[in-house]
Amino acid sequence: MDEKKQKLKDEFTAARGYWSPIWDDILDLTPEFFEAYMNFSSVPWKTGTLDPKVRELIYIAIDSSTTHMYEPGLKVHIRNALKYGATKAEIMEVYQLTSVLGIHTVTTGLPVLLDEMNKAGRGLELEKQPLTPEQEALKKTFTENRGYWSPLWDGLIRLSPEFFEAYMNFSSVPWKTGTLDPKVRELIYIAIDSATTHLYEPGLRVHIQNALRYGATVQEIMEVYQLTSVLGIHTVTFGMPALIDELARAEGKAD
Repeated sequence: MDEKKQKLKDEFTAARGYWSPIWDDILDLTPEFFEAYMNFSSVPWKTGTLDPKVRELIYIAIDSSTTHMYEPGLKVHIRNALKYGATKAEIMEVYQLTSVLGIHTVTTGLPVLLDEMNKAGRGLELEKQPLTPEQEALKKTFTENRGYWSPLWDGLIRLSPEFFEAYMNFSSVPWKTGTLDPKVRELIYIAIDSATTHLYEPGLRVHIQNALRYGATVQEIMEVYQLTSVLGIHTVTFGMPALIDELARAEGKAD
C-alpha cells in the first residue's frame, strides 16, 4: 500500500473507530472515491453527540431491516457495537424493534383499501363507528405499552381487532422486556423508516413526535439521518467483489 492509501486507511480508522476488509479493494481501486466517502460518513462521528454504541445500533437496524438485509455490514457493526459495550440483549432488542417494519403493509394498505371501498360505493364508514368496550381496552393497553396512539391504528382496531391485538403484543415485547432508553428505541424507528430502502413518511412523523417527547434534540435526529444516509455505499461494497471476480475472469485469472 502506498503512502497516500495508508494515510487514508489511518484517517478512516481514526474517524470511524474501525477498519474492515470490505474497504480494501475500494481503497485500492478508487482512493479518491474512498476519501470522499470517508469524509461523508465521518461527519456524524466528528460532530454528533450520540453515544458511539447507539450509532452502531442504528447501523445494525438499517442493515438488518427487511428492506435491506446487508449481512457484511451487519457483521461489521455488531462487532463494533460489542466493542463499544453493547450486550447481546441490546442487539436482540434492536432486531425486535426493527422487525415491526412489516406492519407498514397494513398501515399503507388499509387507507387505500378503505378509499377504494368508498369509491366503489361500499364504504365501511369506520370512522363513524364508536369503539367497542373491547376495542377501547385494546387502545388503552397499546398506549400504555408503546407510549403513544396514532390515527394510523384507528381503522385497523375497528376492522380487525384480533390482528391489532396480536400486533400490539408482538411490537410491545421490547418495550416490556428491553433495556434500551425509550428515546433510543424511537431513534431506531426513525432510522428504519427514513432509510432509502423504505422511506415511510407516516411512521417517520409518528416516531419523530415520540422521540421529541422522550427528549431527543433536532441535532440527534439529524444525526440519525446522517448515519442512515450512508446506506448507498452498499452499492459499492456489494458490487466490488463481483467486479473483482469478473475482471479476473476477463483476464483469464479466475478459477
